Amino acid sequence: MSEVLLIQGATIEGAGRADIVVEDGRIAEVGSGLSRPGVRTIDADGLVAIRGLVDLHTHLREPGYEASETIETGTRAAAAGGYTAVFAMPNTLPVADTAGVVEQELALGEAAGYATVQPIGAVTVGQKGERLAELGAMAASRARVRVFSDDGFCVFDPLIMRRALEYVKSFGGVIAQHAQDPRLTESAQMNEGAVSSELGLAGWPAVAEESIIARDVLLAEHVGSRLHICHLSTAGSVDIVRWAKKRGINVTAEVTPHHLLLTDEHVRGYDPRFKVNPPLRREEDVRAVREGLADGTIDIVATDHAPHPDEAKSSEWAAAANGMVGLETALRIVHDTMVDDGPFGWGDVARVMSTAPARIGGIDDRHGRAIAPGAPAEFTLYDPAARGDVALDTLRGRSRNSPYLGRSLPGSVRWTIHRGRPTLADGALEPRS
Repeated sequence: MSEVLLIQGATIEGAGRADIVVEDGRIAEVGSGLSRPGVRTIDADGLVAIRGLVDLHTHLREPGYEASETIETGTRAAAAGGYTAVFAMPNTLPVADTAGVVEQELALGEAAGYATVQPIGAVTVGQKGERLAELGAMAASRARVRVFSDDGFCVFDPLIMRRALEYVKSFGGVIAQHAQDPRLTESAQMNEGAVSSELGLAGWPAVAEESIIARDVLLAEHVGSRLHICHLSTAGSVDIVRWAKKRGINVTAEVTPHHLLLTDEHVRGYDPRFKVNPPLRREEDVRAVREGLADGTIDIVATDHAPHPDEAKSSEWAAAANGMVGLETALRIVHDTMVDDGPFGWGDVARVMSTAPARIGGIDDRHGRAIAPGAPAEFTLYDPAARGDVALDTLRGRSRNSPYLGRSLPGSVRWTIHRGRPTLADGALEPRS
């Protein structure tokens, strides 16, 4: 029989205090003054209960790049950040472009036990952009893939993009596009603008992102299919997605925590921890993506958690790899930028970090559900009054390439409940058995 939990005095997504009883992997009761003698009791006074976070954009690196991350270490980081489900991007070795690879990832996630791992399949074979991968076979596999992306590479050929959008319609899938015109970003090192000119670094122009988004929303409209925009980062991109939604096009979009907080000014120190794709943009872009998230133009926050070993980041700027780890700091950054300094309440946080990503990714039968009797027990307990520096010993993943090391952030994830069991207990990871 599974462990029974009694959570006392939690504030449920800012809506009021309540006790929660978890039994047999589900929420059995929610109410006041609940008691269950002899069960594991959690004092949640001062903590906010938020439905378990879902990340639609995580790089777990396994198989093939285990020096950076494994599915076990990545999901340990996810649990520490309040996540109960993560979608694994396909840029592995071999690439996740067949049913066999995505089923391997699914099995590794089940064995680790820290979070649901939902594989994302590649759009094209080897992510080379030349011919479609086995989309149907991955969709029909035990992994039940519904999201396909060549993330890290743009599906640049418009005919292949059209065919992919047409193909996934038959099973309700979605194409998640890494919007980057490769011809406009050759040798790019950072955002194109005043700072890149001052530093003498080759620029990554906003139009390289915006032109692909504009093309793809029109393709999605033409074929009547679903399109998702990965890591949207510019004011112009927000405007295009807003226009597309008003037109009735079935498009969704994500923004990363780092694009909500950091700007290209951070590149002045040439610290490779701030090198990412798409690059950190201008302050005007940060304001625009915050506004887009607030008004619903941008649907979700996704981490783009991209671990790298030290040697990939401990180099001169031009040679350093793109990417940042972000699973353990995402909720704290959204708290900082959208709750403390923005219009969000905790229900809004749950919408963009749990409900909407679960729905877009097709796992809303279990994840992103309200904290209510009968729902699967997938939630996190968060202390909004806490504050602390991001330090190396707070990172539970394998890599340490966080741009926030030494930075003070609000909040602290105290408990994560996955499948009715704590994966994080009072700030410490629970052993899996």
